[in-house]
Amino acid sequence: MATIDETKCVKCGICRERCRFGAITQDFTVDPFSCEGCGVCAIVCPVNAVTLTERVSGHVYISRIRYGFMVHALLKPGELNSGKLVTMVRQDARLLAEREGIGLIVIDGLPGIGCPAIASVTGVDAGLVVTEPTLSGIHDLERAIQLLRHFNVRPFVCVNMYDINGDNTNRILKFCEKNDVEVVGKIPFNLVVTKAMVNGKAVIEYSPESDVAKEIVDMWRRLCSELSLEVTC
Repeated sequence: MATIDETKCVKCGICRERCRFGAITQDFTVDPFSCEGCGVCAIVCPVNAVTLTERVSGHVYISRIRYGFMVHALLKPGELNSGKLVTMVRQDARLLAEREGIGLIVIDGLPGIGCPAIASVTGVDAGLVVTEPTLSGIHDLERAIQLLRHFNVRPFVCVNMYDINGDNTNRILKFCEKNDVEVVGKIPFNLVVTKAMVNGKAVIEYSPESDVAKEIVDMWRRLCSELSLEVTC
Protein backbone atom coordinates (compact mmCIF):
# COMPACT_ATOMS: atom_id res chain seq x y z
CA MET A 1 0.00 0.00 0.00
CA ALA A 2 1.17 3.55 -0.71
CA THR A 3 1.82 6.09 2.02
CA ILE A 4 2.46 9.83 1.62
CA ASP A 5 4.98 11.68 3.79
CA GLU A 6 3.24 14.95 4.69
CA THR A 7 6.58 16.65 5.46
CA LYS A 8 7.74 16.11 1.86
CA CYS A 9 4.45 16.40 -0.04
CA VAL A 10 4.07 19.68 -1.97
CA LYS A 11 0.44 18.90 -2.90
CA CYS A 12 1.09 19.21 -6.62
CA GLY A 13 -1.75 16.80 -7.36
CA ILE A 14 0.11 14.62 -9.87
CA CYS A 15 -0.37 11.46 -7.83
CA ARG A 16 -4.10 12.06 -7.55
CA GLU A 17 -4.39 12.71 -11.28
CA ARG A 18 -2.52 9.53 -12.20
CA CYS A 19 -4.14 7.17 -9.68
CA ARG A 20 -6.71 5.17 -11.67
CA PHE A 21 -8.24 3.77 -8.49
CA GLY A 22 -9.09 7.12 -6.88
CA ALA A 23 -7.08 6.19 -3.79
CA ILE A 24 -5.56 9.64 -3.21
CA THR A 25 -7.91 11.87 -1.19
CA GLN A 26 -8.37 15.63 -1.47
CA ASP A 27 -6.09 16.19 1.52
CA PHE A 28 -3.41 13.97 -0.05
CA THR A 29 -3.72 10.88 2.08
CA VAL A 30 -4.13 7.34 0.81
CA ASP A 31 -7.42 5.50 1.16
CA PRO A 32 -6.28 2.00 2.23
CA PHE A 33 -9.46 0.41 0.90
CA SER A 34 -8.98 1.83 -2.61
CA CYS A 35 -5.21 1.54 -2.99
CA GLU A 36 -4.12 -1.41 -5.16
CA GLY A 37 -0.43 -0.91 -4.43
CA CYS A 38 0.42 -0.47 -8.13
CA GLY A 39 3.13 2.11 -7.35
CA VAL A 40 2.23 4.70 -9.99
CA CYS A 41 2.00 7.45 -7.38
CA ALA A 42 5.50 6.68 -6.13
CA ILE A 43 6.88 6.80 -9.67
CA VAL A 44 5.31 10.13 -10.65
CA CYS A 45 5.89 11.99 -7.38
CA PRO A 46 8.46 14.75 -8.15
CA VAL A 47 9.65 15.04 -4.53
CA ASN A 48 9.72 11.33 -3.57
CA ALA A 49 7.05 11.82 -0.93
CA VAL A 50 5.32 8.50 -1.69
CA THR A 51 6.58 5.11 -0.56
CA LEU A 52 5.13 1.63 -0.80
CA THR A 53 4.73 -0.47 2.31
CA GLU A 54 3.88 -4.14 2.45
CA ARG A 55 0.55 -5.19 3.91
CA VAL A 56 -0.81 -8.68 4.37
CA SER A 57 -4.29 -8.65 2.83
CA GLY A 58 -4.78 -12.39 2.57
CA HIS A 59 -3.15 -15.77 2.10
CA VAL A 60 -2.60 -18.07 -0.87
CA TYR A 61 -3.20 -21.80 -0.44
CA ILE A 62 -2.47 -24.97 -2.38
CA SER A 63 -5.04 -27.66 -1.63
CA ARG A 64 -5.34 -31.26 -2.75
CA ILE A 65 -8.89 -31.99 -3.85
CA ARG A 66 -10.51 -35.12 -5.21
CA TYR A 67 -9.79 -34.03 -8.78
CA GLY A 68 -6.16 -33.07 -8.21
CA PHE A 69 -4.94 -29.72 -6.94
CA MET A 70 -6.44 -26.26 -6.49
CA VAL A 71 -4.52 -23.04 -5.91
CA HIS A 72 -6.68 -20.40 -4.27
CA ALA A 73 -6.56 -17.40 -1.97
CA LEU A 74 -8.46 -16.13 1.06
CA LEU A 75 -8.73 -12.39 1.58
CA LYS A 76 -9.07 -10.74 4.95
CA PRO A 77 -12.43 -9.05 5.68
CA GLY A 78 -12.78 -5.76 3.83
CA GLU A 79 -9.90 -6.45 1.45
CA LEU A 80 -10.41 -6.19 -2.30
CA ASN A 81 -9.04 -8.56 -4.89
CA SER A 82 -6.09 -7.28 -6.90
CA GLY A 83 -4.12 -8.13 -9.97
CA LYS A 84 -1.09 -8.90 -7.82
CA LEU A 85 -3.00 -11.52 -5.85
CA VAL A 86 -4.33 -13.15 -9.01
CA THR A 87 -0.82 -13.16 -10.48
CA MET A 88 0.52 -14.88 -7.37
CA VAL A 89 -2.18 -17.57 -7.55
CA ARG A 90 -1.52 -18.10 -11.25
CA GLN A 91 2.24 -18.33 -10.77
CA ASP A 92 1.88 -20.82 -7.92
CA ALA A 93 -0.42 -22.91 -10.12
CA ARG A 94 2.16 -22.92 -12.92
CA LEU A 95 4.97 -23.99 -10.59
CA LEU A 96 2.77 -26.72 -9.13
CA ALA A 97 1.82 -27.98 -12.59
CA GLU A 98 5.47 -28.13 -13.63
CA ARG A 99 6.44 -29.99 -10.47
CA GLU A 100 3.59 -32.50 -10.70
CA GLY A 101 3.75 -32.98 -14.47
CA ILE A 102 0.27 -31.52 -15.02
CA GLY A 103 -0.36 -30.41 -18.59
CA LEU A 104 -3.48 -28.27 -18.10
CA ILE A 105 -4.33 -25.36 -15.82
CA VAL A 106 -7.91 -24.10 -15.64
CA ILE A 107 -8.25 -20.57 -14.25
CA ASP A 108 -11.55 -19.31 -12.89
CA GLY A 109 -11.23 -15.75 -14.14
CA LEU A 110 -12.86 -12.68 -12.71
CA PRO A 111 -15.64 -10.65 -14.35
CA GLY A 112 -15.01 -7.26 -15.89
CA ILE A 113 -11.86 -5.91 -17.53
CA GLY A 114 -9.99 -4.52 -14.51
CA CYS A 115 -6.59 -5.49 -13.09
CA PRO A 116 -7.73 -8.85 -11.62
CA ALA A 117 -9.31 -9.87 -14.93
CA ILE A 118 -6.23 -8.81 -16.88
CA ALA A 119 -3.99 -10.77 -14.50
CA SER A 120 -6.15 -13.88 -14.89
CA VAL A 121 -5.80 -13.95 -18.71
CA THR A 122 -2.11 -13.04 -18.89
CA GLY A 123 -0.14 -15.78 -20.60
CA VAL A 124 -3.06 -18.15 -21.17
CA ASP A 125 -3.80 -20.02 -24.39
CA ALA A 126 -7.57 -19.53 -24.53
CA GLY A 127 -10.39 -17.83 -22.67
CA LEU A 128 -13.97 -19.06 -22.26
CA VAL A 129 -16.37 -16.16 -21.80
CA VAL A 130 -19.61 -17.22 -20.09
CA THR A 131 -22.41 -14.81 -20.87
CA GLU A 132 -26.19 -14.61 -20.47
CA PRO A 133 -28.86 -13.35 -22.90
CA THR A 134 -29.38 -10.00 -21.19
CA LEU A 135 -28.42 -6.49 -22.30
CA SER A 136 -25.79 -6.21 -19.56
CA GLY A 137 -24.53 -9.69 -20.44
CA ILE A 138 -24.10 -8.73 -24.10
CA HIS A 139 -22.28 -5.52 -23.15
CA ASP A 140 -19.91 -7.38 -20.81
CA LEU A 141 -19.34 -10.04 -23.47
CA GLU A 142 -18.20 -7.44 -25.99
CA ARG A 143 -15.75 -5.94 -23.51
CA ALA A 144 -14.41 -9.35 -22.50
CA ILE A 145 -13.79 -10.32 -26.13
CA GLN A 146 -11.94 -7.03 -26.67
CA LEU A 147 -9.78 -7.79 -23.64
CA LEU A 148 -8.89 -11.28 -24.87
CA ARG A 149 -8.14 -10.01 -28.37
CA HIS A 150 -5.89 -7.30 -26.95
CA PHE A 151 -3.75 -9.91 -25.20
CA ASN A 152 -3.83 -12.31 -28.17
CA VAL A 153 -5.86 -14.89 -26.24
CA ARG A 154 -8.10 -17.12 -28.34
CA PRO A 155 -11.72 -16.51 -27.25
CA PHE A 156 -14.58 -18.96 -26.92
CA VAL A 157 -18.13 -18.25 -25.75
CA CYS A 158 -20.68 -20.13 -23.69
CA VAL A 159 -24.24 -18.79 -23.43
CA ASN A 160 -25.69 -19.66 -20.04
CA MET A 161 -29.49 -19.97 -19.73
CA TYR A 162 -29.71 -19.32 -23.46
CA ASP A 163 -33.41 -20.20 -23.60
CA ILE A 164 -34.65 -17.42 -21.29
CA ASN A 165 -34.46 -14.84 -24.10
CA GLY A 166 -34.24 -16.07 -27.67
CA ASP A 167 -33.80 -12.62 -29.20
CA ASN A 168 -30.81 -11.73 -27.06
CA THR A 169 -29.29 -15.17 -27.61
CA ASN A 170 -29.53 -14.59 -31.35
CA ARG A 171 -27.81 -11.22 -30.89
CA ILE A 172 -24.96 -12.97 -29.09
CA LEU A 173 -24.66 -15.63 -31.79
CA LYS A 174 -24.61 -13.01 -34.54
CA PHE A 175 -22.00 -10.97 -32.66
CA CYS A 176 -19.80 -14.04 -32.28
CA GLU A 177 -20.21 -14.98 -35.94
CA LYS A 178 -19.33 -11.46 -37.06
CA ASN A 179 -16.23 -11.40 -34.86
CA ASP A 180 -15.11 -14.95 -35.67
CA VAL A 181 -15.63 -16.22 -32.12
CA GLU A 182 -16.75 -19.82 -31.72
CA VAL A 183 -19.72 -20.55 -29.45
CA VAL A 184 -18.83 -23.86 -27.83
CA GLY A 185 -21.81 -24.18 -25.49
CA LYS A 186 -25.41 -23.16 -24.93
CA ILE A 187 -26.58 -24.17 -21.47
CA PRO A 188 -30.35 -24.27 -20.90
CA PHE A 189 -32.12 -22.94 -17.83
CA ASN A 190 -32.80 -25.71 -15.32
CA LEU A 191 -33.61 -25.58 -11.60
CA VAL A 192 -31.42 -28.64 -11.11
CA VAL A 193 -28.45 -26.24 -11.04
CA THR A 194 -29.80 -24.58 -7.91
CA LYS A 195 -30.55 -27.96 -6.33
CA ALA A 196 -27.00 -29.08 -7.02
CA MET A 197 -25.64 -25.93 -5.37
CA VAL A 198 -27.82 -26.47 -2.31
CA ASN A 199 -26.42 -29.99 -2.03
CA GLY A 200 -22.85 -28.77 -2.41
CA LYS A 201 -22.19 -30.64 -5.65
CA ALA A 202 -21.39 -29.82 -9.25
CA VAL A 203 -24.40 -30.33 -11.49
CA ILE A 204 -22.61 -33.05 -13.47
CA GLU A 205 -22.28 -34.99 -10.20
CA TYR A 206 -25.71 -34.23 -8.82
CA SER A 207 -27.65 -34.88 -12.01
CA PRO A 208 -25.39 -36.32 -14.74
CA GLU A 209 -28.37 -37.15 -16.96
CA SER A 210 -29.78 -33.62 -16.94
CA ASP A 211 -29.66 -31.50 -20.08
CA VAL A 212 -27.40 -29.02 -18.30
CA ALA A 213 -24.84 -31.64 -17.32
CA LYS A 214 -24.79 -33.17 -20.80
CA GLU A 215 -24.24 -29.78 -22.42
CA ILE A 216 -21.38 -28.98 -20.04
CA VAL A 217 -19.70 -32.29 -20.87
CA ASP A 218 -20.20 -31.71 -24.60
CA MET A 219 -18.79 -28.20 -24.27
CA TRP A 220 -15.70 -29.54 -22.52
CA ARG A 221 -15.19 -32.05 -25.32
CA ARG A 222 -15.47 -29.31 -27.92
CA LEU A 223 -12.86 -27.24 -26.10
CA CYS A 224 -10.55 -30.23 -25.83
CA SER A 225 -10.87 -30.82 -29.55
CA GLU A 226 -10.35 -27.16 -30.48
CA LEU A 227 -7.27 -26.83 -28.29
CA SER A 228 -5.88 -30.31 -29.10
CA LEU A 229 -5.77 -31.19 -25.41
CA GLU A 230 -4.73 -34.69 -24.48
CA VAL A 231 -6.94 -34.93 -21.42
CA THR A 232 -9.92 -37.03 -20.42
CA CYS A 233 -12.97 -35.37 -21.89
